[in-house]
Amino acid sequence: MLVSADDFERSLDTVRANAAGPREGVFGPASVTWRVDREAAMFLGAGRALLLQLAHPWVAAAIADQSRVFADPLGRFHRTFKTVFNMVFGTLDQALATARRLQQRHATVVGALPAAAGPFAVGSPYYANEISALRWVHATLAETALMAHDLVLPSLADHEREQYWSEARLYAALFGIPRDSLAPDWKSFVAYNEAMAQSDALTVSSAARDIARQIFSGGATRVRPPMWYRALTAQMLPDRLRTEFELPLGEAERRSASRALKWMRRIYPSLPDRLRMVGPYQEALARMEGKNRLSLTTRWLNQLWIGQPSMGHTRHEAGAHGISKRRDGESS
Repeated sequence: MLVSADDFERSLDTVRANAAGPREGVFGPASVTWRVDREAAMFLGAGRALLLQLAHPWVAAAIADQSRVFADPLGRFHRTFKTVFNMVFGTLDQALATARRLQQRHATVVGALPAAAGPFAVGSPYYANEISALRWVHATLAETALMAHDLVLPSLADHEREQYWSEARLYAALFGIPRDSLAPDWKSFVAYNEAMAQSDALTVSSAARDIARQIFSGGATRVRPPMWYRALTAQMLPDRLRTEFELPLGEAERRSASRALKWMRRIYPSLPDRLRMVGPYQEALARMEGKNRLSLTTRWLNQLWIGQPSMGHTRHEAGAHGISKRRDGESS
């Protein structure tokens, strides 16, 4: 089932009705979402989220059809995080405007699978704004952000996980995902992810393996991730999908990931907030304090994460995940 324009606008009405406030944005400083997503450590899960999305044949096919993914990997990184951070840390108007642009682009992303994969036959159509596909992409973002947080910081308590998932359901509304299609609580959300990991709806296609190989070998980005990051990514994946992606996870890889985590768990929590917290979060705090000018550190961190000094800086925004494409037909 596709998200229609009318359904999407009704979904945004739900966001408005439940948002923290015009200046606070969708979630606000009291939310668990801000507490989790403000951490630079969320980057530890970026590889995992990407591979889980690629494991859906529709996502892999769409990315394989978008040449600029490899021509401009840094730009894509910035566009992805700008979209996510505008929704999470932006004002309510910024979040809604970003959601609308994303939905408009999704409506143009259609194609046909070049090869059979799992339950999907060769030539079968894919759509970026189909609810089950959107639900899976949303799930990878929500689950992985919390996993990355818990790698280096104290794990959230059960009631905090419930609050986090309740907020994630509101985040899903920014994608047009109907509330009744989502798990009602954290336990059900965990069960959904476990079921998807075993389902052939996630089948690593040859296109997905090729994209993953290009990214993790450095062929696509010209920068090869270090061994510990590749090993940590492999370790965070469900066994079946790690095998299908042909990612090594032997004793050497496990030792590398373990050593890296040992040092990060010792050092990361003691870092000063101005270095540990992502720029868009610090910009949001400055906004809440009524500051009109961002510090040099915040502007520098924004440049690092979103490719510009401020979330409010005027710039064309691109999609938040692998099945987004610009309206004019140019790949993001």
